[in-house]
Amino acid sequence: MVSALAEHVAAAPLVDHHVHGAFTVELERAEFEGHLNEGSPDPIPPWMTQFDSQLGFAVRRWCAPVLDLPEHAPADEYWKRRTELGVAEVTRRFLGGAGVSDWIVDTGYATSSLLGLEGMESASGARAHEVVRLEALAEELALENVAGRDYADAFTARLAARAENAVGAKSILAYRTGFDIDLTPPSPAEVTAAADRWLDTAGDEPRMDDEVLIRFGLHAAIERGLPLQLHTGIGDRDLDLHRVNPLHLLDFLRATPDVPVLLLHCYPYHREAGYLAQAFPNVHFDVGLGINHTGVRSVAVVAESFELAPFAKQLYSSDAWGPPELHYLGALLWRRAVTTTFGRWVADGDWPEADARRVVTMIARDNARRVYRL
Repeated sequence: MVSALAEHVAAAPLVDHHVHGAFTVELERAEFEGHLNEGSPDPIPPWMTQFDSQLGFAVRRWCAPVLDLPEHAPADEYWKRRTELGVAEVTRRFLGGAGVSDWIVDTGYATSSLLGLEGMESASGARAHEVVRLEALAEELALENVAGRDYADAFTARLAARAENAVGAKSILAYRTGFDIDLTPPSPAEVTAAADRWLDTAGDEPRMDDEVLIRFGLHAAIERGLPLQLHTGIGDRDLDLHRVNPLHLLDFLRATPDVPVLLLHCYPYHREAGYLAQAFPNVHFDVGLGINHTGVRSVAVVAESFELAPFAKQLYSSDAWGPPELHYLGALLWRRAVTTTFGRWVADGDWPEADARRVVTMIARDNARRVYRL
């Protein structure tokens, strides 16, 4: 018998507060398997399959039925059926099945093969909202040959224009510098000098990795009052994991009291993020990326995220990028983890069921709607 709590969790519309578009292109199997691995950009070795991972097992367990296959369908059968249906139908099924009312989309990374805002809305029937990636905005200016002396004004003007239709900003300084640097606002002279240096060497494929300009971008977003997303925790090997523990952000957070700061992903530092969410009124967090990649163990990860932080400071995210299975699985595994965790607390008499349902709604939807002013 399905409990009232389980029914409530299953029916709760989600705001996926950090996500990317789904693929618009057909993939080869090797490409698909590569996107089931967050850490390595290398091809999957011929002596293994990425289906032999927590995420791979979760795809076969939970995604196979969406494609009219039995649970735990073998990887070969899964791939054959996925190919038969084609990218448009697969995407429609998974995005529409996620139960998401709003996607808050980072539009600043590898978008040529991904659905944009309108495409996400069309495929899912949900609303889509933009988050501006600060480093990508800087790279746009480099391609336009902005002069170093004009960089600050051009960046500020471009951010203001994009913010008219965006609900937040995001920085990937975790990948570019790590958190263990000076994050105070740079002086105008420092910005001009740094822009001269960076623009002189940016080339045709600019990569914003200058510490001064990254700091400038962060504080430009803060001055506009934009909710600020920061990638923390796991990612591909381009980042140094020990340098992206959010505890390195303590001085930055002490100096940023008014603007919402949203710590994304956080795993394996989700307990540290929980502490920061308790310690600072403007800090919020999710465990998005870790949910998909820990598969069945995501129940434990989500339960750990509930240990310390106030529930009004937690949000749902999938951080799905590319395969639409990830958009669907993020939602399904989060619902499963919450149902299991809260259900146990209710059954043991530690929580009343009415409060459990209320907290589910807060994290699934209401907290994000408040932070991003949806």
